[in-house]
Amino acid sequence: MSSQADSKQDPTTTPECSVVSKSLCHEASQNEARIATAVHTILDCLGEDPNRDGLLKTPNRFAKAMLFFTQGYHLNLVDVINEAVFEVDHNELVLVKGIEVSSLCEHHLVPFVGKIHIGYIPRGRVIGLSKLARIAEIYARRLQVQERLTQQVAQAIDEVLKPEGVAVVAEFTHMCMAMRGVQKPGAVTVTHCKTGVFKDNWRLDDRFHSLLNMGSR
Repeated sequence: MSSQADSKQDPTTTPECSVVSKSLCHEASQNEARIATAVHTILDCLGEDPNRDGLLKTPNRFAKAMLFFTQGYHLNLVDVINEAVFEVDHNELVLVKGIEVSSLCEHHLVPFVGKIHIGYIPRGRVIGLSKLARIAEIYARRLQVQERLTQQVAQAIDEVLKPEGVAVVAEFTHMCMAMRGVQKPGAVTVTHCKTGVFKDNWRLDDRFHSLLNMGSR
């Protein structure tokens, strides 16, 4: 059988498996089937016909999507960093702002979307800038609350770099607030987590926020 044919049949070659180990992909395929079965039941409970053309493949599509949305459970911080930490003689603020991420509210399983801003003061070591975005993705791709997500990102950077301090600010719009309950789609929730010198030095904290707001309208 050709390698192309094998590729089509091997679930570990699918995009959904590109970020997890092959040992987890068999489990993922089993979970996909279980989720699809549950969604079929949900559609029926909603009064829909799960077997009509528009919904026939919806359970499987939803299952694949949910596994993708929550792939952060299978991402390892060490593997994601992949030794992209470098010794440097630099002790000034490093700030990456506007990292766009999305996550799922653990209360209603609907999205919240927005941006994370990350700043830190190095202690002789810096990290590849793209890795900051990847760290945010590790924890965003889970069932979350915004407060915990913000804290986990800050703690992860603290763990990896052991810097003088870390500051993380998150701004999100929550679909559970926009589409249900009070139904306020324009509301933005802001959270922050600060460690080390950012907690003790108000001038540094002020500088961080000044740079964060630079260029904003």
